Amino acid sequence: MVYLTRRERFNAAHKLWVSEWSDEENLQAFGKCANKNWHGHNYDLFVTVKGTPDPVTGFIIDVKKLSRVIRQAIIDKVDHSNLNLDVDFIPEGMQPTTENLAILFWRQLEPLLEQGQLHRIKLCETENIYAEYFGD
Repeated sequence: MVYLTRRERFNAAHKLWVSEWSDEENLQAFGKCANKNWHGHNYDLFVTVKGTPDPVTGFIIDVKKLSRVIRQAIIDKVDHSNLNLDVDFIPEGMQPTTENLAILFWRQLEPLLEQGQLHRIKLCETENIYAEYFGD
């Protein structure tokens, strides 16, 4: 089995907030992410596909096609957006955490891959924080 990873980047704003909580409770739970005026991140998205290379092309999947699918399904929708308000596949009221986004990105991509099998979504929110999702 061979694993191939494609990295894409995007910038987006979000706010983590529970409306039933006080300002103090939100700040205690979410820190800077509870900024009432939103805040942004420069995200790195790593999409890993697994499979056996084609005997003729040597590819698991054509990386140009993979990039195009990632861009159409995810990047074009989230880049320079407000994740709380602008993205149609993020359910209203769901916290747009790195963890939740990794799961949602998997759900967007998996049915669109015609070659290889989606193995991992890794989403880096900062250089020190990332989430990985393997579809389980």
